[in-house]
Amino acid sequence: MIMNTQQFQVLKEKNILITGGAGFIGSNLCEILLEIGAKVTCLDNFATGHQYNIEPFLKNENFTFIEGDIRDLETCHKACNDQDFVLHQAALGSVPRSINDPITTNDVNVSGFLNMLVAARDAEVKRFIYAASSSTYGDSENLPKVEHIIGKPLSPYAITKYVNELYADNFYTTYGLNTIGLRYFNVFGRRQDPNGAYAAVIPLFVKQFMDHKSPIINGDGTYSRDFTYIDNVLQMNLLAITTENKAALNQVYNTAVGDRTTLLQLTELLKKNLAEFDESIGNMEIKHGPQRTGDIPHSLAAIDKAKELMGYEPTHNIEEGIKEAILWYQGEMLNL
Repeated sequence: MIMNTQQFQVLKEKNILITGGAGFIGSNLCEILLEIGAKVTCLDNFATGHQYNIEPFLKNENFTFIEGDIRDLETCHKACNDQDFVLHQAALGSVPRSINDPITTNDVNVSGFLNMLVAARDAEVKRFIYAASSSTYGDSENLPKVEHIIGKPLSPYAITKYVNELYADNFYTTYGLNTIGLRYFNVFGRRQDPNGAYAAVIPLFVKQFMDHKSPIINGDGTYSRDFTYIDNVLQMNLLAITTENKAALNQVYNTAVGDRTTLLQLTELLKKNLAEFDESIGNMEIKHGPQRTGDIPHSLAAIDKAKELMGYEPTHNIEEGIKEAILWYQGEMLNL
């Protein structure tokens, strides 16, 4: 890990549960917390996570794996037992998936989330940190996106993530459970799965370029996103667990860089970096398809609140993140 973890040494020996710990973000959280010396419990049902993501941790005496589903309350209680903190990453992501199957998305993201809140409350955990989503901003045209101004959700997925925020706030006011929601903005980086029908755009495009297949951009490519490298997300989670600023608790925060990149700019950046390994990629064409239903046109986060209340300072912009990610893709993705 590149991140300086000295300020987070207070987490050494702490019991931390990571739901969805075999997934992209969850496994990176497992790794960095184990490096710090925390006692990590991972709960996952491998619906979207993978065994190989946690394989390196299984021999670590500070790592415990529970295979289970957050839709089962008893499993949630078992996982939360004796935990100091919960990092709730488990969810069914993807706007298209939620449009194709809103029932399952709601079951996991709302009913499962509620189960985890109840279990965390009953176990008297100190703090419940959860993955919120930039999709909550919906049809709001405000740029940059500020936490207190949202629009109407544009997909079942976005609705579920907004309901999470409402439930978290209610569990603080009703039961005193301290929570922090992190609205992730298009996270990318090592261990992000390039396969499957709902793969995120960066690993999907990288894999297609490496396979010498032309990526297809949905729409004309002018839609923009605040692409956020995984190390920035790890920092926000660690800050959320360790902040001593009481005003920082029971809030939601944009977890992003504060910059936006169009899909056309992204593909050129990927081509440029991949061409260093394979010159032919630099000359590949990009194709265009129809715009996806439920997609937000532009996404740009204001990160002032996270900076002011938690001392957040992003370590990677899009260029730096892509450069590091490509190195990982070159070394690992061919084996996925």
